[in-house]
Amino acid sequence: MSSASKIAFGVCCTSSIGIIGYVHYKQAYDRDQLHLGVIRDIERRERRKAENVYILQQQAELAKELRRDTELQIRNIRAS
Repeated sequence: MSSASKIAFGVCCTSSIGIIGYVHYKQAYDRDQLHLGVIRDIERRERRKAENVYILQQQAELAKELRRDTELQIRNIRAS
């Protein structure tokens, strides 16, 4: 085997190993990114859920105040 063919064979083997290594690294990286996306979605869903509970509590308080004000107005009208 000539030295040129040995060098070509070495370069081919090295580049093949490099490509295979990169593909495996990229697959692992992409899998981790997908997993992080799922975690972010769960956190976003929990945050929205907490916001919705807060808004619901505010609406309940406003409804109580509205009922109180309405009852006061009705009492005032009846008292007149």
